[in-house]
Amino acid sequence: MKNREKIIVALDVPTAAEAREIISELREEVGAFKIGLQLFTAAGASFVREVVEGRREQQQRQPGVKLFLDVKFHDIPNTVAKAAVEVARLGVWMFNLHALGGGEMLRRTVGEVGEVCERENLARPKIIGVTVLTSADEETLGEVGIEAKVETEVLRLTRLAAKCGLDGVVASPRETRSIREDLGIDDFLIVTPGVRPTVAAAAATKTTTAVFAGTNDDQKRVMTSGEAIRAGADYLVIGRPILQAESRIEAVRKILGEMEADKG
Repeated sequence: MKNREKIIVALDVPTAAEAREIISELREEVGAFKIGLQLFTAAGASFVREVVEGRREQQQRQPGVKLFLDVKFHDIPNTVAKAAVEVARLGVWMFNLHALGGGEMLRRTVGEVGEVCERENLARPKIIGVTVLTSADEETLGEVGIEAKVETEVLRLTRLAAKCGLDGVVASPRETRSIREDLGIDDFLIVTPGVRPTVAAAAATKTTTAVFAGTNDDQKRVMTSGEAIRAGADYLVIGRPILQAESRIEAVRKILGEMEADKG
C-alpha cells in the first residue's frame, strides 16, 4: 500500500460545503476521508451517501471517495447492530463502534452486517473497534472506574475486538507496537488518530516545529506520522495539521515526505 493511501483526512468542519471543498482539493492526494459526529450531525446520512457515491457538478460527474464514518456506536446490542446495517447500506468503506460495548454488541454487529451485505450484494465495510480515546489518560480511566493502565486496557479491548471478528481497532500510535506484538495478526487493522506531523505543523503555523511539539489540541497520546507508521499503524487519521495549513496539498505532501524519511 502506498503511503498516500494510508492517510485519512478528518473532515472536522461544520458544513457540507466546506467538506466538499476539501474533498475536491485532496481526493487525488490521500487515500480516504473521515466524517465524524460534528459533520454527520450537521449534514446527515444523505451527505455520507453523496460522498460515497459522488455527485453531478457542472454537467460533470464527481466520483465518490472512500469514507470512514467515525460515529463510535455504543448502545445495546440490537440498537448498534441495526444502526450498523444502515451504515453498510450507505456504502461506507469503514465505520467504528466502542469495544467497551462488550462482546455481544460486537458479535451481533459483525454478524448482522455480514448477513445483510451478503443477502443484498453489498460491499461489506470494515468494522473497527474504538479502544481508549487518544484524549484519555489513566486519570480519565479512573474517573469511570477503570483502574488499569491505558496500554493494558487498550490491549484487553483489542483482544476482545479480534475475538469477536472485527477487522481492526482505533488506537493511539503509542499502543500500536504493543498491539502488533500482542496479537500477532498481520491483517488486523490499526487506525491511529493522535498523529501530529512536525512538518505539517510548520506549514500551518509558519513557526518552528519545536513550538508545535507542545501543541496537541485535546490529544494526550501522540506521535509524528513517521513514528506511527514505523510502529505498525495501517492508517493515520489527520485533521487540523492539514485543514489549518496555508496550503492543504503542500501539508499532505510534506507529511508523505516525513513518512518516507522516518520509516526507518
